[in-house]
Amino acid sequence: MYVRKLLKILFALLLVTAVVVASCAFVTSQASVINNGHSVQAAQPQKYTSGVEETERAEDSVSASDYLTEYGVDTDEQWALTKLHIAELWQEIAEDKGIVVAVLDSGIDVNHEDLAGQVIGEANFTDSPTADDIYGHGTHIAGIIAAEDNGIGVIGIAPGYLLLNVKVADDRGRCDVSDLARGIVWAVDNNASVINISIEIKESTPELEEAVQYAWDNGALIVAAAGNRCSQEPVYPACYNSTISVAAIKEDEKLAPLSNWGAWVDLAAPGYKIYSTFPGDTYEYESGTSFAAAHVSGIAALLFNTATDTNGDGRINDEVKTIIEAGCIDIGITGTGSGLLDAACVAALIG
Repeated sequence: MYVRKLLKILFALLLVTAVVVASCAFVTSQASVINNGHSVQAAQPQKYTSGVEETERAEDSVSASDYLTEYGVDTDEQWALTKLHIAELWQEIAEDKGIVVAVLDSGIDVNHEDLAGQVIGEANFTDSPTADDIYGHGTHIAGIIAAEDNGIGVIGIAPGYLLLNVKVADDRGRCDVSDLARGIVWAVDNNASVINISIEIKESTPELEEAVQYAWDNGALIVAAAGNRCSQEPVYPACYNSTISVAAIKEDEKLAPLSNWGAWVDLAAPGYKIYSTFPGDTYEYESGTSFAAAHVSGIAALLFNTATDTNGDGRINDEVKTIIEAGCIDIGITGTGSGLLDAACVAALIG
């Protein structure tokens, strides 16, 4: 009798475990750098459709892959470049690399073989004694955005573009929201056009909101990770209206494990097993919305080279944001905004 009861209990536990695993498929991810311990009311998921038809997507993925190979891209390791059809956009963009992208993160290995000479300024807002990247997260982000096309390692979305190293996360990946806000203001004051924030804060603060608005009012565009909690709960600064909030997808266009989603998310980009730079002239694979955001920041940097002020407000961050959000493909995943960012669609919009 007791044995039968025990077997029933064990069977029930196994059934519950199977349901939980099937419903969320958790994996460990180094991308979840920050949170500040606050709680937020959950947002309801919402299905969006893109104004760009599926037929506008790049039709010949083989030729696109061949084109990337000509650039020296290993399309197996850097699958995201093929998925984004980045070659289509590269053909439309001028060679000017003067656009500045600020990476607000754990620092950057400024001497990395794929990033050397690109970091034109740095600031350390943490209690770490160095602006260098001890944790590794920031260097990985920087490589996705702007690793040079030099025949070694990887190639960034905006190869060779200028970077600001703004260290707001310490050597264990922890960030204070006040340091993040100060880092945003510093980046704007030092001519950043794009600000990548692969950091999640659970609750808005007046200081952070003011810093984000300061960036927008001064012509900068913030791209922020949607967070890695497998949740619909909004995080900041991703949830602010002026930012582009980015969820993560896998190569099969399914939501990446742990990626947040919700009505507040603007779009999705590759963020699973992303190969990029790591401190000490090394390279690693990482997963999470942090790395999805970095791909979008790279495309934003390219667009700052070509977008024009169509509404006469004296800046182009609004035009860049509009183009990016319109240049997506609906992938049928609730809570991923306009869908998957597609550089071929972006190229069609500016062509």
